[in-house]
Amino acid sequence: MPLSDFLAAHPVAFATLALVLGLVVGSFLNVLAWRLPTMLERDWRAQALEALALPAEPPGPTFNLLLPHSHCPHCARPVRPWHNIPLLGYLLLRGRCADCQHPISPRYPLVELACGVLSAFVAWHLGPGWACAALLVLSWGLLALSLIDAEHQLLPDVLVLPLLWLGLIVNSFGLFVPLGDALWGAVAGYLSLWSVYWLFKLLTGKDGIGQGDFKLLALLGAWGGWQVLPLTILLSSLVGAVLGLIWLRLRRAQSTTPIPFGPYLAIAGWIALLWGGQMADFYWQFVGY
Repeated sequence: MPLSDFLAAHPVAFATLALVLGLVVGSFLNVLAWRLPTMLERDWRAQALEALALPAEPPGPTFNLLLPHSHCPHCARPVRPWHNIPLLGYLLLRGRCADCQHPISPRYPLVELACGVLSAFVAWHLGPGWACAALLVLSWGLLALSLIDAEHQLLPDVLVLPLLWLGLIVNSFGLFVPLGDALWGAVAGYLSLWSVYWLFKLLTGKDGIGQGDFKLLALLGAWGGWQVLPLTILLSSLVGAVLGLIWLRLRRAQSTTPIPFGPYLAIAGWIALLWGGQMADFYWQFVGY
């Protein structure tokens, strides 16, 4: 029996395989979310110095997604390969560095677990096929963008734009929506928040929305078509209002403190892409009564 037929006939096995893959990808997303903003900041600083005709900074140690190797941020000792196994390594170490016993942030296993669970659910929901593979890539990308935006209030073009183009490419084959719907979804997604941004700025003189959010909503429109945009905006606004107030209370921050909107857009868009049609049908049935 071909592997694809076996996985289609055994959804639990396919979901388990996706869970393991998601744990591994989640480990990489931890590295990506931590290192990419620093890499971009160094690149921007170098470009600024070049544009201002100032002397370049002396080169430092290699810093990219591969080097330096994983190490404890407290004692700088390298992490042993068997301690770097996703989720299991954290459990084996009981949440502490093997050398200095300094606590390891629970963020690392939580990201790995979230990525694994999301991957398993997508595999269970869609089954083997190109749609599942594409949505896994989108889910991983949205998770990475959410992590970076939550910590740095940054949605890097180096992640957003390739995912936007990928959405148009997969829908050129009609994987989720017709290409025309995907194209106008990207256009409408960008212009809708762009319009809100400029209207708010004209009325208040302040920036109310980060410009990366325009591109993120365009990305979601490219994947799900213009049809997912109203539900995405509605859900992200509701979730953002509730969780934003909780976030401000927990941090005892002022109401003027900027709140990253990218994670709420990502969550809402992911939900709308998977269940937007069913939610719309339920709404119209409810209204019909």
